[in-house]
Amino acid sequence: MSAPTAPHTSELYPGYAVEPGAYTAGPQRFTPLRRMLVPLVVTLGVLVGASTAAWAVAGGPSVRYACPPDCGRPPTGVPVQASPRYVSADGGFSVSYPADGTAYKVTKQNDGVSATYTGGDGGVMELFGVPAQGRSAEEVIDDLLKDKQPDATVAYVLPNSTVGYQLGFGEVLDVYPQGGAGASRTRIVVMAAVKNDLALVAAAIGPYRKFAPGNGPGVPSGANLELAQDLGKYVNSFLWKGDPPR
Repeated sequence: MSAPTAPHTSELYPGYAVEPGAYTAGPQRFTPLRRMLVPLVVTLGVLVGASTAAWAVAGGPSVRYACPPDCGRPPTGVPVQASPRYVSADGGFSVSYPADGTAYKVTKQNDGVSATYTGGDGGVMELFGVPAQGRSAEEVIDDLLKDKQPDATVAYVLPNSTVGYQLGFGEVLDVYPQGGAGASRTRIVVMAAVKNDLALVAAAIGPYRKFAPGNGPGVPSGANLELAQDLGKYVNSFLWKGDPPR
């Protein structure tokens, strides 16, 4: 009698059991590139068109300028509209000046306005016109200084100075005390421009004050004159006769 044999065993693996036989895998479904791009392009086109139309309706038609003569307003805006306006005796120019009730004592003359600053450091601001007689703005300023302030020394030249939005010339000067106790350094800011052979001049004179953070206009400045901060409000309010209103 032979010994019994061990039953046949097979190693099992995890997975799915299927019936024995031959199988065929069907083709895998996918979306063609063209079929995917067409709806995407159409959707984007609709969205872009709708947003463009909405923007055009909200913004309104664009303003067209023919420059010259219609060149728009200066980029710095309308100067000192609330201030009164001086017109010279011959009508050759006009300029805004400090109103009543401000910290100025205003004196009107045939050639311009003189405003004495009664607050802060004090000083005098002058806005006036003089015949150019063929002179440049720089020559006009030189002649005025020789006549009024011959001892003034130039601290620096103001680059690209404009008066009434007309390119001209400007300087910052100092007058140093000539001995004597209590004398203080004086600063002068003067600008001029020439048009129609008429020079329009804006000037300020007062005690020198060193501008520093927390003391002055708040931005870097070499003016070092308190009154210069007000001068900027009026210098481009000048109008020569025939200039369009600004």
